[in-house]
Amino acid sequence: MEWRRLLKSAFDLVWPDVCEVCGCTLVRGEKVMCLGCRLKLPRTMLHNQPFNSIHQHLAGKVPIERAGGYFYYYKSSVFTRLIHAAKYHGRPKVARYLASEYAHEIMPDGFFDGIDLIVPVPLHRFKLWKRGYNQSRYIALGISDATGIAIGNNLVATRSHSTQTRKGAYHRWLNSRGIYAACRPEELEGKHVLVVDDVLTTGSTLLACCEAIHNAAPTARVSVLTLGVAHLQ
Repeated sequence: MEWRRLLKSAFDLVWPDVCEVCGCTLVRGEKVMCLGCRLKLPRTMLHNQPFNSIHQHLAGKVPIERAGGYFYYYKSSVFTRLIHAAKYHGRPKVARYLASEYAHEIMPDGFFDGIDLIVPVPLHRFKLWKRGYNQSRYIALGISDATGIAIGNNLVATRSHSTQTRKGAYHRWLNSRGIYAACRPEELEGKHVLVVDDVLTTGSTLLACCEAIHNAAPTARVSVLTLGVAHLQ
């Protein structure tokens, strides 16, 4: 209706939407990022590589079929603000929008072909209560918006753990051991499951989740997707 459009225009004059990266005011048609930042986003294009750096970091007893990440995540980069907005600053819809955009981008390449279920990395109930939301679930929602693939709640965090932010690879691995478990394994047997998270750094969290699925449902196939990917060597 016309009055709603006028009301939104007035609201935007007082509280305009701004780019999550550079802070400039967004123009009509722009969401989350301005065009300039969107063009500079350090996309990984890893989803097109059959054995990429994500596969290498998750190599173990669980075969990872497909692996994708939207953009490279450098601590010194302004693009970390996209993850921080969703994870720490109460704007999980940023993650949902980015995930939907990424899914639309890679869908023509067949990345989602045959995937039956999207499973977000879970938060322990205490951390979920404290934060108010699970940013990984919003990533799952964004992918589902684009692909229509169902979201499962088959992973649970059985205990809380300390933050991973300042830990090295070994201590991240220790911190993630035994945290995750798969429930209702009959729903996972024979299915192709896509595990999603916000950032992959050492891979310890994703690896623990994939192992939990594999242990509970050995016939399940597993792929992974994240928004940010540390520049793995």
